Amino acid sequence: MKKKSKLNQCFFSNGILKTMALALMLIIVHGTAAFAGSGTALQEKSVTGTVLSTSGESLPGVSILVKGTTHGTISDVDGNFSLNDVRSEDILVFSFIGMKEVEVTVGDQTSIQVTMEDAVIGVDEVVVVGYGTQKKSDITGSVSSVSEERLAKIPVSNVMQAVQGAVSGVSVTQVSSIPGEAPQVLVRGGGSLTASTDPYVVVDGIPISKMGGSINDINPNDIKSIEILKDASATAIYGMNGANGVILITTKSGKSSTPTIKYSGYIGVEEFANIPEMVSTDELLARYAEGNRINGSPLYEAPVKYQYEVENYKNGHTIDWIDEVSQTGIQQNHNISISGGSENLSYYISGDLLDQKGVVKGYNYKRNSIRTNIDAQVTKYLKIGTNSSIVYHNRDGGRANLLNAEAMSPYGRMYEEDGTYTIYPMFGETLWANPMLPTTTSPERRQFNVNLNGFAYVTFGDIWKPLTGLTYRLNAGHSTIQSRYSNYTGQSVNDLLGTATIERKETQAYTIENILRYDYDVNKHHIDLTGVYSSQEREYNENWAQASDFVNDALDWNRMQAGASSSVRSYADRYAAISQMGRLNYSYDSRYLFTVTVRRDGSSVFADGMKYGTFPSVALGWNIRHESFMANAEKITNLKLRLSYGKSGNEAVSVYRTFTTMADRQIPFGGSTNIAMVTDRLGNGDLSWETKESLNLGLDFGFFNNRINGSLDLYTANNSDLLLSRKLPSASGFGSVTANIGETSTKGIELTLNTVNVATADFKWNSSIVFSNSKSEITELYGDGLDDIGSGWFLGEPIGVIRDYKKVGIWQEDEIANGDHLDWDPVAKPGDVKVADISGPDGVPDGVITDDDRVILGQTAPKWTGGLTNTFAYKNFTLNVFIQTVQGAMRNNHHIGMASDEIERRNSFADIGYWTPENQSNEWRSLNKNSNPHGYGFPVKNNFTRIKDITLNYDVPQHMLDKAGISALSLYLSGRNLYTFTDWIGWDPEERSDGRGWGNWTVNYPSVRTVVFGINLTL
Repeated sequence: MKKKSKLNQCFFSNGILKTMALALMLIIVHGTAAFAGSGTALQEKSVTGTVLSTSGESLPGVSILVKGTTHGTISDVDGNFSLNDVRSEDILVFSFIGMKEVEVTVGDQTSIQVTMEDAVIGVDEVVVVGYGTQKKSDITGSVSSVSEERLAKIPVSNVMQAVQGAVSGVSVTQVSSIPGEAPQVLVRGGGSLTASTDPYVVVDGIPISKMGGSINDINPNDIKSIEILKDASATAIYGMNGANGVILITTKSGKSSTPTIKYSGYIGVEEFANIPEMVSTDELLARYAEGNRINGSPLYEAPVKYQYEVENYKNGHTIDWIDEVSQTGIQQNHNISISGGSENLSYYISGDLLDQKGVVKGYNYKRNSIRTNIDAQVTKYLKIGTNSSIVYHNRDGGRANLLNAEAMSPYGRMYEEDGTYTIYPMFGETLWANPMLPTTTSPERRQFNVNLNGFAYVTFGDIWKPLTGLTYRLNAGHSTIQSRYSNYTGQSVNDLLGTATIERKETQAYTIENILRYDYDVNKHHIDLTGVYSSQEREYNENWAQASDFVNDALDWNRMQAGASSSVRSYADRYAAISQMGRLNYSYDSRYLFTVTVRRDGSSVFADGMKYGTFPSVALGWNIRHESFMANAEKITNLKLRLSYGKSGNEAVSVYRTFTTMADRQIPFGGSTNIAMVTDRLGNGDLSWETKESLNLGLDFGFFNNRINGSLDLYTANNSDLLLSRKLPSASGFGSVTANIGETSTKGIELTLNTVNVATADFKWNSSIVFSNSKSEITELYGDGLDDIGSGWFLGEPIGVIRDYKKVGIWQEDEIANGDHLDWDPVAKPGDVKVADISGPDGVPDGVITDDDRVILGQTAPKWTGGLTNTFAYKNFTLNVFIQTVQGAMRNNHHIGMASDEIERRNSFADIGYWTPENQSNEWRSLNKNSNPHGYGFPVKNNFTRIKDITLNYDVPQHMLDKAGISALSLYLSGRNLYTFTDWIGWDPEERSDGRGWGNWTVNYPSVRTVVFGINLTL
């Protein structure tokens, strides 16, 4: 049965929330009282005026506000305005879409004329690119930015959750909502088969990818901006790291000002985004009876199947096992930052505490972080600084097993007489243990990251004037990442001998970058040159120990020598890379743009003679709007054409793949156990770079003073010399070898469209639409023109596909009686899955179902994705609504396709039916153990459209805050994953929910719905 929502529990039942709410009320009441009680004897007056453009034309619809208040008006059709109740010290703010904002102090004036200048919104914005910054109008590559406003107003634990669905060409999938687990990110569909497709992540110039770090280490409150580099021109500057896109993260810094103290905090509740309805008790008993009829499965005591069900059945007692393993999730985040500085020193220091209690019992996550960003102007020509952080992750706790909870009979037994958990609640069924058993353990999962990064920046023009434009920057970073896992399982989880496990991992990594840049301007010509020399190194080691057969469970893992048997394992590796890069940017009159980049990388993962690769790119840009023939095209604000071509590399395979390695094995011989060395993996001394060659055509546009603006990109990419794990004949003594084999191609379209729908003095409505369409194809594998069916790779098909039979119904009794199956599927029985027979010549059935009848049914990656964001602002209120859609993907639904010997032995979702002679279903198979004799996987579309985020924000008026000494205060209420429109049967179409014995089945954890209340306070 469906479980009632837990979001209706009052927020204020939490003590922390009570304190926050009380503090806010005191602040607002104090500020209001102070303002109201202060009184004023200042004389108010009326002000009139006119608003004109630079060409002298009147501007209607201009917003005129008294700064810091909501008191204002708009200009009429002739550009005239009138405003009452204005004081001499008031400042009037004039704003209009496509114009630069103007501020005018009233003073003694009663009549004001204001001239507003055009402002081409966005194109003069400076964005971060590889090893530097550029004006948006001068960028020749495909670069997407995530606004600081979006990052600030969507409360998330991982910043990529705020990017999800909001950037075209970037797929962010939250495959699991386990607290502290980062989403998967894919830029432009990847292109590799077995090599990594993760984008390269750089924070403040220092990479965290390949160095052991993760975006999950970055506190979203510390982030100033995110840029995502997608095409060859943008990514080639990162060479071997750019094939899968690059994510550049810039953290906040201080400014020369008095200290600013900011507090950002939220607290919220979580519940399952969707809880599938389980079958009723009557339906479960009916399944037992049908299983008894069709399979002869015995009933312990009719109508129940298992011994431990009898007592609860007779007493009419049932257990909601999903409710037992779940709880109301609570998450809270508190961040305090201090920033400021003097003329020669600026600083930003922050501390953050994130605490999450998951919706499944035992899933907990804490992240504590400290960041210090300090810049010091040591001399006129030398600036130094540090961007360092310390992060602590804690995921301790024994976790309930959700899949076992799904399987449990509501009549199962929860506890023994002594109050301990029953090991097998449906005894004598021992496939599914009590889902609460893992909560009796206390494993430790902890990680400690220290990132010490610094830079030095030299402006040579301040040393010797002829060198003006020449700068040098040194980036140096060192990180230490230590993690540990400790666990003990004993009698409480049916481990009668006891097993203790300890695992320790450590990564030490450094990066050094030397960046030389020269900028030169003469007349309308601009040139900038960038040269980079960098090196990276990572050392990794791990130690693992396990012991078992303990006398008792008292000491957990703290005295492993007490175990009668033990084993140990250790491992270490080293990775290093060296890179050189040169880039030239040239522009003429900001109309004609040219960029050329060449990067040479050397990687230790390849063999001698193969370690180095060279990756060039070239890009052209044409700012058409700047041409003289566009001078009278007033409705076109921005029009720029971009074209880029280039190559980037991928060396994302494990170290030592070029070496043939040996492994130790324990071999019994002569009555004793001996250690022998045996062949383990075949090396490949010719292993070299996987290369991505891509072409991008882009158009940036803006109309009607940028009330409509956006970008359109068309791209194609070819990956060659794929780093592929190729299977070998068993006679070789090896299972596979990594080699450069195969090719793939990817084509796509990306659209971003922003519109200003309404803009008045009090009300504004903006919309943003993103659309991405991407299609990948395997064009070559092993050079023999054959598919690799075992690996699921097929020439001419997408990289990830579903190849299976085509289900055409269920075999019915009359069909079998008439012999319809004999020339189709001779082994078929009534209630079996009916699949198409298409494998004969020219598609004519051959009278038998074989593997050759399987066809490509769909692809695992979506064919297209989209996002729609609407932002409504009324006075001090802002409402942001974001809707996400994912279409055209397919996956096997294990809930439907659970092993046939399970379907009549366990609980299940009510939406999954079954065939009987009475209902003659043509959709659902029978409960016969062999009703799916050909192993059909039950693939279905997992399309969905989701109300992803709704956030209501209120900015407390400034005049209420001034008297309380508060610079800014906003309150917000935000909901995430509020509703999903889908035909998927199960928890969620994005769920990570594996079948018993497969993948991550012990930690299945579907999507959650979150509602949070938060504040942003600046002193």
